[in-house]
Amino acid sequence: QVQLVESGGGLVQAWGSLRLSCVASGSLFSVNAMGWYRQAPGQQRELVAAISSGGSTNYADSVKGRFTISRDNAKNTVFLQMNSLKPEDTAVYYCNGRIRGSVFARESEYWGQGTQVTVSS
Repeated sequence: QVQLVESGGGLVQAWGSLRLSCVASGSLFSVNAMGWYRQAPGQQRELVAAISSGGSTNYADSVKGRFTISRDNAKNTVFLQMNSLKPEDTAVYYCNGRIRGSVFARESEYWGQGTQVTVSS
């Protein structure tokens, strides 16, 4: 059983910062690409940032230069440092991981439960 648990969301004023964390736990043979998605009310879930197991990153255009994704492979943790936050960044942020639970298992996609980020103007 694999679980992703996010933390670090909350309420912040515009131009403030937050740091999200997501820890993968359970049966983890390999933790491959990880990423952060977000979903605002009435909108589709969208990719915010992703990072490969080797550290290659990609970002949505809307967050480039403001957000930084990183990971600690030894702790199976991915982070999202969010700076210069804007009201339009308000959403539920979800952690995503592509994980093999055992040597016999195929890679599967897992999601965290989500953490609310609210940016006030």
